[in-house]
Amino acid sequence: MNILLVYPLYPDTFWSFKHALKFVSKKASFPPLGLLTVAALLPEDWCKKLIDMNAKKLTDDDILWADFVFISAMSIQSESANQVIERCNKLNAKIVAGGPLFTSSSEYYQNIDHLVLNEAEITLPQFLNDLNQGTPKHIYTSEDWADITTTPLPVWDLVAMNTYTSMNVQYSRGCPFDCDFCDITVLYGRKPRTKTKDQVIAELDALYFTGWRGPVFFVDDNFIGNKAKLKKEILPSIIEWNEKRKNPFCFNTEVSINLADDDKLMQLMVKARFEAVFVGIETPHEESLIECNKTQNRNRDLISSIKKIQEFGLEVQGGFIIGFDNDPPTIFDKLTNFIQESGIATAMVGLLNAPRGTKLQKRLSEQGRLLSDFTGNNTDFSINFVPQMNSEILLNGYKKVLKTIYSPKFYYERVMRFLKDFEPMIKKEFHFNPNYIAALFKSMFKLGVLGEERIYYWKLFFWSLFRKPKLFSQAILLAIYGFHFRKVSNTFYSS
Repeated sequence: MNILLVYPLYPDTFWSFKHALKFVSKKASFPPLGLLTVAALLPEDWCKKLIDMNAKKLTDDDILWADFVFISAMSIQSESANQVIERCNKLNAKIVAGGPLFTSSSEYYQNIDHLVLNEAEITLPQFLNDLNQGTPKHIYTSEDWADITTTPLPVWDLVAMNTYTSMNVQYSRGCPFDCDFCDITVLYGRKPRTKTKDQVIAELDALYFTGWRGPVFFVDDNFIGNKAKLKKEILPSIIEWNEKRKNPFCFNTEVSINLADDDKLMQLMVKARFEAVFVGIETPHEESLIECNKTQNRNRDLISSIKKIQEFGLEVQGGFIIGFDNDPPTIFDKLTNFIQESGIATAMVGLLNAPRGTKLQKRLSEQGRLLSDFTGNNTDFSINFVPQMNSEILLNGYKKVLKTIYSPKFYYERVMRFLKDFEPMIKKEFHFNPNYIAALFKSMFKLGVLGEERIYYWKLFFWSLFRKPKLFSQAILLAIYGFHFRKVSNTFYSS
């Protein structure tokens, strides 16, 4: 069979990095790992083609070529996914859909031929078996969790790697915590399921032999969900592999704040060449942390925890939320001051929303406060429930936070604060990349000549060049990130 795998477009959001990607002449940040893994679960003798619409245009000829069009998407991609479905229907193409969007909102997609929901390792073989028998059903679901030690290697030859800034791998699914606004435990459970060390090394080898050199993102929603296994097996294996291969990759991932409580784990992550971690910090307001059941963040000095992780040589990127019932009117200034003091340059601040299936959605529904389904984008000034705080005060306060923290003055001050105290423990490997050289000159012109931030840009440029030369490339990268964050937030202000 001819199988077309389609990954819909991301809108222009905080995490799209659309405006930053232009500096390095790349189309997208990461390839669609889920679809690459689905491709590996399909029969080997089937002909497969993948179109990541973030990197390549989808044509009618692509659709007409296919016996089945497989679509996978997250909630934030729903608009593009719906357009793809409409095109397929017009061309009488048969659709198979799965992934978080369709799993959480399957009732909206009755016009799709086959919904293969939940985890593909379980439901896709059931669909393939029925298809082989000539009796495929409309919907396949499962309440079981997949054994990911059986998950195959992604089919990397389906993507053009030079169109992405980073590659990605998955080590685990699930999170031991149960924050009431988060749908990770709904989709993947609370008990972290992990791959073996041999699987992880095989995935790194697969990327290495494609010729890839540079960043690799562990997509796990909480990489440190099983600390013991990481320290005993996974990280030592990655360290040994990296040394053997002469350090071809650097890594980043997502973790919970309790990483700060484990010195050995941080040391091993740094030795394994992890450079940055994204942490869900959410709020400095203790009552709001209690409200959302963010137990791992409670009763601790969050600033000290952030500083400690940074002192070990890991850049902390942070996620923050405004709109909790317990947020006081002072939360906007309190959060702004917290972000500035923390030195977190990549600070994603979003409005609280209630994804489907979460405890938050259930509570708000029972209270009659739920307005609509969550779009998947919490940085576009939309909120899908009636907040406790006056809506106008909440939105204006949120806008004020974004305008402040992304303004050149505050943003560059934060970058400088972070870089002054940051000392990487491991020497960064140099992999020559002409795109990065071009990005430097583009930043000098676009930010240093044309940009509203030019005074701050040149101050950072020369300070890092002469005072912190090892961090010069990171300083330029953060300057480019700041440009993207301002462009995204300004788009929403004016809409």
